[in-house]
Amino acid sequence: MRYPLLIFAVSIFCAGTTEAGQDSVTLGALDVTVWSQRVEPNVKQPVIIFSHGFHGCATQSRFLMEAFAADGYLVLAPNHRDATCNGGKGSWFSRAEIPFRDSGKWNESTYRDRADDIHRLVGAIGTDNRFRSRADLSRVALAGHSLGGYTVLGLAGAWPSWKLPSVKAVLALSPYSQPFVEQGTLVALSAPVMFQGGTLDFGTTPMLQKSSGAYDRSPEPKYFVEFDKAGHFAWTDAGITAHKEIVAYSLAFMNHYVKGEPATPSLTKKIPGVALIRYASEFGKN
Repeated sequence: MRYPLLIFAVSIFCAGTTEAGQDSVTLGALDVTVWSQRVEPNVKQPVIIFSHGFHGCATQSRFLMEAFAADGYLVLAPNHRDATCNGGKGSWFSRAEIPFRDSGKWNESTYRDRADDIHRLVGAIGTDNRFRSRADLSRVALAGHSLGGYTVLGLAGAWPSWKLPSVKAVLALSPYSQPFVEQGTLVALSAPVMFQGGTLDFGTTPMLQKSSGAYDRSPEPKYFVEFDKAGHFAWTDAGITAHKEIVAYSLAFMNHYVKGEPATPSLTKKIPGVALIRYASEFGKN
């Protein structure tokens, strides 16, 4: 899988853009991008933490972060050490800690710095004067793309020593899940999970949907959505395929499991632009 090459286009696309409701802050010694609506003092907002892809950055998936914020979430995305856009200090020439093709060699120490970033960020949210009165840390969800998907799956229990307490939902967007599949650790996920893939996402989606793949190995409640003609870029601003559909399913999942809202049809129904949907939850199985 050519993750650095894929994220290269994301960096070019994201450079130098600013949207209303977006801010850049330092939090927990991390460069963090924040999206939010204006709220009244002491109004608590559910929190979504986003983890970017390898050589991506906090703003790589702005279209989805803005949609979450417009729906009332406080969204925070840190630049990890490997970030190469949005002011990231990573290098294009740096390689993965362990090659992606050698997934069997990955373990709980592989990209542990990313897990530490998220733990530090959540701790800082609860003590920072800008956020502690508005962040509802009893309603925290995780979302991540590619290596960020690996990161949030690990935080939800797939790497036990990474586990972040009280996570309400995990949205794994074209996640690098092979290490967990090979080691059988997805059974330890402690939150509802939605995997998303694409019919042209040849590097990651097959590992999600195949027999005994990531979806099959995860506990209920779980969901898998495959978007038609979507490649690995679809979950970034560098892509244009399926953005509307990605937003619809992501919001349906988060709103039900984080906000406790009744499920919308998008959670279990295949809409135009979707090649496949699977689920095993309180709504049955398919």
